[in-house]
Amino acid sequence: MAVDKDTFRSIMGSFAAGVTVVTTVDGQGNPFGLTVTAFSSVSMAPPLALVCIDKDTTSHPHFASSELFAINFLSAGQEDVSNRFASSTADKFGETKWRAGELGAPILEGTLGFAECRVVHAYDGGDHTIFVGQIERAETSPGEPLMYYRGAYRRLSQAS
Repeated sequence: MAVDKDTFRSIMGSFAAGVTVVTTVDGQGNPFGLTVTAFSSVSMAPPLALVCIDKDTTSHPHFASSELFAINFLSAGQEDVSNRFASSTADKFGETKWRAGELGAPILEGTLGFAECRVVHAYDGGDHTIFVGQIERAETSPGEPLMYYRGAYRRLSQAS
C-alpha cells in the first residue's frame, strides 16, 4: 500500500538537498525557470544529469518543448532567488542577474556553478516529467551551497 502525501513529504524532507534553479528558453528566446531540489547526477560517461519538473507548473510546457536546460546551483545566501523561482511570480528574471549560456538557457549570477544540458530523454514520472540531459558545458565557483532540509533553508556546518 502506498504512503499518503503527508508521509511522502515528511520522509522526502528528511533528506537534505542542495537547491537549484533550472532554466530554459522558449522558441522566441524568452527565459523560464523554477526552483528544483529533485536533481541528480546520472552518469559520468557520457556526463548525464536529471531534473524532475512538476507537470502543473507554468514552466513545464517550455521545458517539454525545449531541447536544452541549465542547472544553476544556488549558493548560501541566495534564498531570495530560490523563493522568487519557487513562486508563481510572472517575471522571475526581472530582479535576477543572468546571462544566456552557450546553449541559450539562462545562467544565473552568484551561484556555485552551472551545468548546461541538451535533453536526451524525457520520461513520465507520475505528476512530474524526468528530463535527462547530457552536460555540454559546466563551471564551478567557490562557496557554500544553499541547502533545504525539513522545510527550511540550512547551512552546512563543518568541524574545524
